[in-house]
Amino acid sequence: MSTITRRTLLAAATAFSALALLGPAGAEDLKVTVGFQTVVEPSKVPQADGDYEKALGAAIDWRKFDSGADVIAAVASGSVDIGYVGSSPLAAAASRDLPIETIFIVGLIGESEALVARNGASVEKVADLAGKKVAVPFVSTTHYSLLAALKHEGVDPKAVEILNLRPPEIAAAWERGDIDAAYVWDPALGQIKTRGKIIVDSAEVAEWGAPTFDAWIVRTDFATAHPEAVRDFVKVTGAAYDAFLANPEAWNTSSAEAGKIAKLTGAKLDDIPLLLKGYVFPPLADQPSEKLLGGATVKAIAATSEFLKEQGKIDAVLPDYGKYVSAKYVTEALASN
Repeated sequence: MSTITRRTLLAAATAFSALALLGPAGAEDLKVTVGFQTVVEPSKVPQADGDYEKALGAAIDWRKFDSGADVIAAVASGSVDIGYVGSSPLAAAASRDLPIETIFIVGLIGESEALVARNGASVEKVADLAGKKVAVPFVSTTHYSLLAALKHEGVDPKAVEILNLRPPEIAAAWERGDIDAAYVWDPALGQIKTRGKIIVDSAEVAEWGAPTFDAWIVRTDFATAHPEAVRDFVKVTGAAYDAFLANPEAWNTSSAEAGKIAKLTGAKLDDIPLLLKGYVFPPLADQPSEKLLGGATVKAIAATSEFLKEQGKIDAVLPDYGKYVSAKYVTEALASN
């Protein structure tokens, strides 16, 4: 997995500044690179339909990543303009001064991420993980949830052999019998739980005081140069979520929406409706409110950063995370409806 260092981030910041001096390109020449993940969520539908390209009037290079840490590394290098990340890699990046802004909260993670124990591994509860091999993508929301679950159950993380594996690597290791448990999301989650048992999911870990969420972020220099493009990206994303929330039951296994999501994510078609219910998706109108981008998101990033520092995953916590969250683009998207 890519390692994000302060040197990488400083070099990226210098590159961002140089790009900003060039000024915005014409809309007809705009090219946007978007880093997405295989999470089952509504915006996969407009991605499949080409709605983002139409709304932005731009050519979009969609790049698939296996984890938020990989997305952050690409953003830091300047190769991705807009990216999909979880709250843990987002907090780590902000704490290391990566010039980014959070522009849309995808949703609170619930049953869509879970800790699964392999059949025959003698793991029935979190406390049984001591002495076991547990795989998780480092600096991801599942990594954060795993550490939070261990803390809640009084298990020393050093007593667990925690392995840093990407979701596809987790699925492969599971088939070989190399690991006892894994905390991951779909499609890997769907593959491993057929030969395992869910011990805890992120909905329960959230009740234990460690909620996680996914979000879209943008490089600050890109947002400064192309604010209309960011606004329109948010608008298309919000429309997809509003369409799902208006009639969730319509997104069943026989729907075109479910088919498009399955094709883009690799998740099983039969699992799509249940996976969509594994998140709490906020509508566009709620995005700028105090419970999201208008206040709570900043507090959540700060709280996550505190936990990451406590676990030795980051060096320091910033006094204020406000500049890494912006409600500007969702507010403008709502005004343009």
